[in-house]
Amino acid sequence: MQSPVKYQFEYDRRVACAFIGAGGHSYRNVYPTFQYAPVDLRAVCDLDASRAATYARMFGAEGHYSDHREMLEAERPEAVFVVTSFDRNGRLQSTDIAVDCLRAGAHVWMEKPTATSSDDVRRLMRVSAETDRFVMTGMKKAFTPAVEKVKRIISSAEFGAASSITVRYPQSIPPFEARADPFASRDFIEHIYHPAAILHYLMGPMERMTYERDTSTGGSVTAIRFISGAVGMLHLAAGSAESSPLERVEVIGNGANVVIDNGVRVTYYRAGAELEYGRSASYIVPDDVAPLRWEPEFSLGQLYNKNLFFLGYVPEVLHFCECILAGTLPERGTMLDALHIMNFYETYQRTPAGIAGRIPSVDESQVSPSSSPLDAE
Repeated sequence: MQSPVKYQFEYDRRVACAFIGAGGHSYRNVYPTFQYAPVDLRAVCDLDASRAATYARMFGAEGHYSDHREMLEAERPEAVFVVTSFDRNGRLQSTDIAVDCLRAGAHVWMEKPTATSSDDVRRLMRVSAETDRFVMTGMKKAFTPAVEKVKRIISSAEFGAASSITVRYPQSIPPFEARADPFASRDFIEHIYHPAAILHYLMGPMERMTYERDTSTGGSVTAIRFISGAVGMLHLAAGSAESSPLERVEVIGNGANVVIDNGVRVTYYRAGAELEYGRSASYIVPDDVAPLRWEPEFSLGQLYNKNLFFLGYVPEVLHFCECILAGTLPERGTMLDALHIMNFYETYQRTPAGIAGRIPSVDESQVSPSSSPLDAE
């Protein structure tokens, strides 16, 4: 049974937070999540001082700054949300900002991508360990109700071991010779986190891959081998119509499969149905093995039909805040998850189409930011 959502004002204890970034994405999709999370927003920072002041007024913060170091020194927040863009050299501003936040004693939630290289992810891990503060990356796809339901289904005994997965996502890959250019790869690194988060969360670490790329649209099909022995396919469907559903996920088990269409419709085809070929007069199978389907309605003003919920924004922000209050480490959106995804991304960067690429493994015992739960404050 689901727990009812609490509104911000119903929490007895809230996390003292600051926010770095006052852009369009954060306005639409991150600041509004605070209505449903234990967040006490104290200050907003943006290079545009007037914009920082406007956002602070709109979202209930008393302080506003144009220098994040000044804000960190003055406010001493427990946690900081960082949603910024790339600098003039094509490098993410948020990675260095996250380091500053950690060293100021704050936990960090940062929008994806975490960094532009696996080396920078490892640097964040080292600083996280030094400061005993954690960093969580916004991997909303691993927090959607649909993906969470699929995770529960494929982890059940009746489904059997997940043997294969296909993920469709509309994204292009730049030509191989252009991938060293951070500006040419910007769109790719910004969006590969979405399908990669689904692949990693549902199937675990990836071991190797090979792909073919269409030269007219930059679309591609990638064959993947997971460390578990399962296989997968990532279809980056560049060129598809913007009016069509963008995504599709399917996981195959043992005589069973489960599908997510359009990010919200989940259909579970359960094991046990028998339709003898050439002898079955009806497609209706017994109720106890019939397919199950879940999808939202959009008539009522329910929370589940808000994009903040079915796209995973509120669940990921809640997870971040609840971990701080409980003194525990995040289970999703971790630096380990980010490192796995960056290794996947960098394999594309160094591997031409048609060539098998091995995805670097991660020794989780050596890069874990903490071996024990954090002290609750």
